[in-house]
Amino acid sequence: MARRSRRHEPESHERWLISYADFITLLFALFVVLYAMSRVDEGKYKVLGNSLNFAFGSLSLGKQGAVDPAKTVPQNEQELLLKSLVDKRNARIAEQQRKQGEAMQAMVNTLNQVMAPLVKNELVNVTQTPRGVVVDINASALFEQGEAVLQRSAARTLSAVAKVLEAGTQAIEVEGHTDDIPIFTPQFPSNWELSAARASSVVRLFIEQGVAAERLRAVGLASYHPLSSNETAEGRVRNRRVTVTILAPQKQE
Repeated sequence: MARRSRRHEPESHERWLISYADFITLLFALFVVLYAMSRVDEGKYKVLGNSLNFAFGSLSLGKQGAVDPAKTVPQNEQELLLKSLVDKRNARIAEQQRKQGEAMQAMVNTLNQVMAPLVKNELVNVTQTPRGVVVDINASALFEQGEAVLQRSAARTLSAVAKVLEAGTQAIEVEGHTDDIPIFTPQFPSNWELSAARASSVVRLFIEQGVAAERLRAVGLASYHPLSSNETAEGRVRNRRVTVTILAPQKQE
């Protein structure tokens, strides 16, 4: 029998379209995956922002005004943990401030006892302020008029004060003050020199009695920080003084 001849189909020149379509499909899938991986999770960023607010004790300001932290509800365990840490930090700081306040008040009481005769005669005033313990000593209890050499009785009293301050670590400022009556002597051409010399005399005695020199600072302020008006004799007497400030410790964060 004669063989039947095969039919020859025309050759296709568009087979590359199949490979191209597969490539485009894979490329599309790749970009979908990349987009999904890089998409910003707004919810997580919101939780992070609230957590930072708790950590730093700040308030978030929105269009409606300040957010009341008391109404802020923790959204997850991380935020609860941060809030707990902040509460513990605040409690620790409050306890430190309480102890420091008690220590400074105890120093006020001790200084009042040490300088009792001068306090009774209203020549010394000891007060506690946010800046620290302030001791205002009338110049007449320390120096002769127009002089910067400590009197013997004043040196004994200040030596007892130095014993109270010796064991501490707080910085101490000693300020000299005068009234506004000008002075002009070979030793003190103006009230600036007189006030500075008086402050330096007190600082020098403190150092001799064992107070660390690096804790001390002497400042002469002349007549420019009066307690009373210089228009009266009583006011001028009150303005002539030496102020010793035992600075409160810096707040710890």
